[in-house]
Amino acid sequence: MSNIENILLNGTQLLLNQVFQLVGFDKIDDDILKHLVVSRICQPRSKVATVDYLKSYYDEDVELHKIYRYLDKLHDTQKEQVQQISVEHTRKLLGGKIELVYYDVTTLYFETDFSDDLRKTGFSKDGKHAQPQIVLGLLVSSGGYPLAYSIHEGNKYEGHTMLPVVEDFVKQFDLKDFVVIADSGLMNNDNIELLEKKNYQYILGARIKNESKPITQWLLSLDKQDGSFYEYRKTKTSRLIVGYSENRAKKDRYNREKGIKRLEKEYKTGSITKDKVNKRGYNKFLEISDDIKATINYDKIKEDERWDGLKGYITNTSLTAQTIYEEYSGLWQVERAFRITKGTLELRPMFHFTKKRIEAHVCICFVAYKVYKELERILKASDINLSVDKALDIAKTITTLKIKLPISNETMTKTMLLTTKHKSIAKLFDEHFWQSV
Repeated sequence: MSNIENILLNGTQLLLNQVFQLVGFDKIDDDILKHLVVSRICQPRSKVATVDYLKSYYDEDVELHKIYRYLDKLHDTQKEQVQQISVEHTRKLLGGKIELVYYDVTTLYFETDFSDDLRKTGFSKDGKHAQPQIVLGLLVSSGGYPLAYSIHEGNKYEGHTMLPVVEDFVKQFDLKDFVVIADSGLMNNDNIELLEKKNYQYILGARIKNESKPITQWLLSLDKQDGSFYEYRKTKTSRLIVGYSENRAKKDRYNREKGIKRLEKEYKTGSITKDKVNKRGYNKFLEISDDIKATINYDKIKEDERWDGLKGYITNTSLTAQTIYEEYSGLWQVERAFRITKGTLELRPMFHFTKKRIEAHVCICFVAYKVYKELERILKASDINLSVDKALDIAKTITTLKIKLPISNETMTKTMLLTTKHKSIAKLFDEHFWQSV
């Protein structure tokens, strides 16, 4: 025992370094990126705390000033390379072709009261309406693999973010014969016009309640049979596909009733104050009579019930209605990417305040999510019935001993997999395994 020089809790580092290399991020010849990505997945903290974590758990000496210098370098030169590596790896996984690209946006708030040219107050998806934010757009492939991202001012309308991202992505990676899929928040006439002008195929969520009177009359006259689809030719190139689902109808009713109960609770005194109107809820059922008070309009509630279970899609593809429904349903993969990056990887709130550092922080989280997704794929392909988070929790308890040999004075290392839980992921610590993945 006296010959043990150090005991490292570095199981996660050994595992994630292999995944990092497998994706191809080791082509970026800088260990600081690898350290920051591994730390972001295992123990997301401030950059100062990350330095201590790397030393305490992995015996890695990374100086804070070098991290900050690297963040500027990452912003200046490596974002495109990061995306290139991610796209090449994703293409390989998908058989050489990217046929579907899903796009969505989220907002990232800052723990400050001060705005600037990038960080601005706007509609917050996190409910932080008083704090400055940025808008983050993300493109993912089928399977949920991240392809590209973009950062916009916090008050920018999300519908204006999609086309620049898609166009840059198409040019950079010479994408052909693909379909852009986005939800109804990105659906506006300008986007559709530009998509068709560029000859891009698309499937967008439709705002069926905002359609013209003839179309809404047609929609409300449809026979509501579970699993049925209907088509309406809007233009020479585009169709409105409408589906009805009993499960969706139940969900619509439940959400509306929940929202109404919330409003009625606030309405007990006979009026609703403006601060309550601005909170989440079914504010579309309110009649605002002046700047202070509002009343519940029950006629609007009855009208809203007629739409329960209906969901619409706008497309210029020749795909069947069922296929359009199935492809559009894949948007949950972008939503999941945002949940993991905001939650597990703690993308927000952010404490950086310069544009360069903000963009570098987002880039690190983008790489971390790509590594996270690849580990998820490897676990599934290897018949290891564990989630990424569970596998990493087990890896955190795997230690490596550094032992100084008494005669030769050489230092040898030995990674210890001792428990039953360790055995469940033992193959991930076998060098031969990674040669065959």
